[in-house]
Amino acid sequence: MTGNRFARSPGAGRAVERISQFRNAGGNMKRLSTATLLLALVLAAVPLSAATPDRIYEIASILQGRFEGSTPGNELLLQMSTVTIDPSHPFDVFVQVSGRYQGDSVRQQGVIRLESQGQDIYFTYIPHFDPSITVLSNDVGRFTERELTSACSFTVKPRGDGFAGDTLGIAACALAMRGAIGKWSVELEPGNLRFRNVESGETLRFKQVGKK
Repeated sequence: MTGNRFARSPGAGRAVERISQFRNAGGNMKRLSTATLLLALVLAAVPLSAATPDRIYEIASILQGRFEGSTPGNELLLQMSTVTIDPSHPFDVFVQVSGRYQGDSVRQQGVIRLESQGQDIYFTYIPHFDPSITVLSNDVGRFTERELTSACSFTVKPRGDGFAGDTLGIAACALAMRGAIGKWSVELEPGNLRFRNVESGETLRFKQVGKK
C-alpha cells in the first residue's frame, strides 16, 4: 500500500492543519484519504494563536540521544534523533524503542511531531509498524492509513525544568504504543523522561546515557 508523506497546507485566516496533506514517492499530490482526514481532525482543531518555536526546539533538544530504562523490569533503550520530513517542520523526532520490559521483548519505532498550540505544544506520536524503518529510510515520512489512524496526540506544558502532559483517555495511545492502555502522564526534562499510568501508578523512567 502506498504511504502518505507529511506536508503543510497553505491558507491564512483559518485553522492550520498540522498534518494536512501528503505526497507520494514521486512528489505528486494525492487526494486526502479517510485516514488523512481523521488525522487532520485530531491535529488541526485549534488555531495557532501564539507561536512558540523556542519551546518546540527545547523539547526536541530534550528528545535527543540514547535513554536507558532506570526502573525495575525496564530494560528498554530509547534512541531518538531529529529528522526533517518537510522543511516547515525541522524538529520532527524519530524514536526507536528496543529491549525488554517485564521480561517481554519490545521493538517499536515512529515519529514525534511537535506543533505550537497557543502557549502549549501539541505532541503527536505516529507509529511505524514496519520494523525495518529507520531514521535514514527513504520511507521515514510515509505512513499507512493504519499508522495514521493509530496516532497518539496530547498537549504538553512547561513545568519545572521541562514539560509535562497527559494522554487523553483509556485507549487513546494503545494502538500507537504497545501496552499504553489507560491515561498516562508524561514528563520530559533534560536528561530524564518519565511515563506514569495515572490509575495504576506503573512508572517507566529513562535516563540519558549519550547524545546522538
